[in-house]
Amino acid sequence: MLQAFQEVVKDYSTPPENTLNRDMTAQISSYVSFLIECRPLSISMGNAIRFVKNRIAKLPITLSESEAKASLHSDIERFINEKIIGADTVIVEHAVTKIRDGDVLLTYGSSTVIEMILVHAHELGKKFRVFVVDSRPKLQGKLLLRRLIKRGINCTYTHITAISYIMHQVTKVFLGASSVFSNGTVYSRVGTACVAMVANAFRVPVLVCCEAYKFHEKVQLDYSICSNELGDPNAISKVHGREDINYLNGLTNNAKLKFLNLMYDATPSDYISMIITDYGMVPPTSVPVIVREYQKEHLLQSSKIVI
Repeated sequence: MLQAFQEVVKDYSTPPENTLNRDMTAQISSYVSFLIECRPLSISMGNAIRFVKNRIAKLPITLSESEAKASLHSDIERFINEKIIGADTVIVEHAVTKIRDGDVLLTYGSSTVIEMILVHAHELGKKFRVFVVDSRPKLQGKLLLRRLIKRGINCTYTHITAISYIMHQVTKVFLGASSVFSNGTVYSRVGTACVAMVANAFRVPVLVCCEAYKFHEKVQLDYSICSNELGDPNAISKVHGREDINYLNGLTNNAKLKFLNLMYDATPSDYISMIITDYGMVPPTSVPVIVREYQKEHLLQSSKIVI
């Protein structure tokens, strides 16, 4: 999305009798409206949009159009490098210090930053094995499993239904996140809360890895119900390759039946041991500090910017 905004800036030309600040903000808003029509905006996308609009609003009117476009393009590039790519590198450096020889790690689904952590720890020569826990309908864990095996990492693959059976072997749980709210609630792929709760019951530490640009100041007790994204109902009504057990074929349009395919859930902070961010490793109770520092650095005037 940010790279698309860079192309928008590159191709932009200020109309006659208009100012760049106002007109470009309006154009960005129209593109955002189109994105929202396609699918709900994630918290990280919302924060990135606020950043771009904030930078547009702060452009000095004394700059020429070419100078303003170059400045804005540079700001977006710096955000990508520092807050997305660079943030993952910092998180990896922090997280590998928590992995020790003999550890049995568990992760759920597929997270880019978790994959980077496991690969880097393996490259450092640390001896550990990984449980990759997965669930239908996306089965994203298979993609992570394939990449870890190619790296030579010892893995075990299972579905979330076996989580309580394997948890007694696990020493640490590493989870990715789509967002973290101000009260420490973690918003992530549906099933994450189940994994964290089982780990908590077995007294296994749960470490969530999340970049600061995904943090949000809102407080939500159960964001998974208040606001969520619905997936394709056919994804849970069918089992691909198993026509013999596709008993629900043709029922997706039945008025008497509703398929609820939720994409995300909310994990209460009580089940999270530590959140690893590009600002350091903090307990869930310290999330408001991260939010404040991030906004002070990037979104000081974000309250005046409307998505």
